[in-house]
This record gives sequence, structure tokens and C-alpha cells, in this order.
Amino acid sequence: PCGADGWAQDAVPPGAAFVAAASYRGPGNNDTRSNKALPILLWWSGSLFPHFPGDTERIDCPRGSCLVTRSRRVARHRRTKALIFYGTDFRAYEAPLPRLPHQTWALFHEESPMNNYVLSHSPGIRLFNYTATFRRESDYPLTLQWLPGTAYLRAPAVPLAEKDAWRRRGYGPVLYMQSHCDVPSDRDRYVRELMKYIQVDSYGKCLHNRELPSERLRDTSTATTEDSEFMTFIARYKFHLALENAICDDYMTEKLWRPMHLGAVPVYRGSPAVRDWMPNNLSIILIDDFDSPRELAKYLDFLDKNGEEYSKYLEYKNAGGIKNQFLLESLEKREWGVNDMTLPNYLNGFECFICDKENTRVKEEQEHKKSRGKIPAPRPHIAQFKHMGCPMPTPGFGSVEDLSGRDSWKEMWLQDYWQSLDQGEALTAMIHRNESHQGRFWDYMHEIFLKRTGQH
Repeated sequence: PCGADGWAQDAVPPGAAFVAAASYRGPGNNDTRSNKALPILLWWSGSLFPHFPGDTERIDCPRGSCLVTRSRRVARHRRTKALIFYGTDFRAYEAPLPRLPHQTWALFHEESPMNNYVLSHSPGIRLFNYTATFRRESDYPLTLQWLPGTAYLRAPAVPLAEKDAWRRRGYGPVLYMQSHCDVPSDRDRYVRELMKYIQVDSYGKCLHNRELPSERLRDTSTATTEDSEFMTFIARYKFHLALENAICDDYMTEKLWRPMHLGAVPVYRGSPAVRDWMPNNLSIILIDDFDSPRELAKYLDFLDKNGEEYSKYLEYKNAGGIKNQFLLESLEKREWGVNDMTLPNYLNGFECFICDKENTRVKEEQEHKKSRGKIPAPRPHIAQFKHMGCPMPTPGFGSVEDLSGRDSWKEMWLQDYWQSLDQGEALTAMIHRNESHQGRFWDYMHEIFLKRTGQH
């Protein structure tokens, strides 16, 4: 018989490319169930569905198997146990309602907090049961997603003599390469002030003051890949300004790891906990350790003129130079790889993590039912604030009070941050009231706005 969603209640999704025989057994587990008996995981963000060519695949994970699909026709199916959302695509006003009590929501969000500030507030992140984010506290942490391994850090640096020759040719000691301006971390405001005290060569669209030597290098796609000509060019700089587009614990990108790979010292602002992950105690310069851009410029100038002191920042490249056991153990422990075909990618890894959790939950629910309530039902796992929990954006230089009323950064990012809190609260209220109509979202937003402004 067909359910309301048009799927036969126990049917395999149409167009699925797999064997449905009951005797099918996947590698790595002893799950003998046929496909039509497996829990279904639905990638709500279909563009991220990590399997090709079919819309639906059987996955065989360490503790059991699941069917995974991007076909939303199964959204209300009783065997659909989990919906997986991609954080950047998640919109509170488009969330599937009503939320079904037999389904968990899983969040995959490896990107910047600026892509969706809803997730940085408690009401937003607590909509989810399981998380994979850049925070080490998340259920399936993606913290070192930009670091392939220790060999990447140990790649040799350009010799200091060559860097000094580069300086004599008129190049600055500091490189800035940024084409995404107007971001929550407000990095350009800081760099603009720093430029008053030290020569910064800026090749990107933001604060652009110097041209790359060839048309090929000016192509944005060249700059975003590890193109060898581009890497050779930027490796000659002593310092790279490495400022993330948003500030949050453990949010660290290629802006940090690429200069370390090249042997240029990152002048960094991003994760407040960045030191926890550094190869040794002297490998980066933290902007927030200095009282002002002028003080930072003085220190960079000192290192520029003192080769011996500068070289101490590159000692992690020597044999035995990576002394941070936490970093080494974290790289060793992670089950997914970065640019490594011998290891699973983190999308497939998280999918299996959810599959295993759902198979365990199914089993516990069956035991609860069989025991007629003597064995307690499984308690829902709820994501915590610290699975994302990013702070309110602050100006890159100076304080909010110093900014004019019409400042575009203030108008854009502070408003976005606080409005996102309202959105998380609105969706939470809708779920609690068992709302089934997405269109009512803005009524809830209006209600929250009135309450907050004391007009209720």
C-alpha cells in the first residue's frame, strides 16, 4: 500500500542503484537486513548528497547499514529517522514543519559562522540533535579540516637570504591577499590602520595597492588553489596577514595553515583558542597580543631586521619541531582525511556517524517497547551552545561607539547577528506549538520583535 507521500510503505526509493536482496551484507559490518528494513537518512540539503550517480544509496557503516537519499518524497516516511542539514543552506523560515517526533535533525556546518548566525545562538543550535562543526566540542568535530597532516606543516620555507633579497627589491615585509571585503571580523579596518605604520603589499580587491606580476596570477581561481607559481610568489614574504572572516573558537581556515605550510609567519586574528592547535609555542603572531596596530608594526619591523629572531618562528619545520601533543593526537585520531584518497571524506564519515546513532536508537526503542516500559526509552541527544556558539561581531579596530551611525559594517553584521537570534526563537516556538505552515514564520518573528521592544 502507498503512504500519503506516494512511496509504497516498504518500497525502495525509485531509481535507487543498489541490490535489494535480503542476503546482502556490506563490508565492515554484519548487517543482514534487506534495504527495505533499513533506517533512512535524508540529506535535506540535496546538493551535498555525497553519493553518485543515484539519488539513493545503501551505506554500510561500522555498526550497521542505512539507506541514504536526497529525495524529499521520503520526508514524512516512518523509516526516515534523520534529516541532515547543511548549515550554510539552513533557513529557519524554510525548515520542514511540523517537526516529526520520530526524526532527529543533524547539522553539518564546516563553514564560517558568518554564513549563518542562527547557529551561533542557543535557540538555533539546539534545534539539532547531532552536529559536525569546526568546534572541537561538536559531536563530530571538523576542526582540522584545512590541515592535511604534519608533512604539510614541515614543508621547507624559502631561505631567509631570498626573503631579504625580495625586500631589497622593494617588496614589503607583510602580505595581505583578500578579495572578500565587508565581513563580520571587519579585518580591513584593522589592516587599513596597520598600513599607516608598516609596508603591507595588498594584492586582493580589499585595500588593493599592488599588482600581481602576471595576468595568470591575477585570476581569482589561481589564488584560491595551491597553484605552484602563485605559492612560490607569496612564499617569499616574511609575514602573511591571516585574518579570518569571522571570529569563533576553533574556526581556522587555509588563511592560517597555508602560510605555515609556505614558511611565512601568520599574523593572525581568528579563533581565540588558536594556540591550542599550534605546532609549538612560537609559530604565529597574534594580533590580539598587541595593544594597537602601531605596536604590532613595531614588532614586525624588529623581526624583519633581526633574522635570528625571525627564524625562531619557523623552528617547527625542523625534525622534532612539532611539539604539541594535542595537535599530533588530534591528527592521528581523526578518521577522515584531507586530500587523502585512502581515507573517507568527512561528509561520508558524518553520514556513518548518524547512521550508527540511528541504528542504536532503533534498537533501544524496540527494547523499550518489548519490555513494556521497564527499560526506559532512549533520551534525545540535543546539541549544545558550545557546538557553535560564536560571539557577537566587534569592529576590527576601535569600538562600536567610535563608529558613525551609518557605518555599513555596523548596519550589516550587528543587525544580522541579533536578527538571527529572533529567527532561532521563532522556529523553536513553531516546533513547540506543532505548527505545520512555514508561512506563519514571519508572524512569529513579529511577535518576538514586539515582545523584545516591550510593545506586547
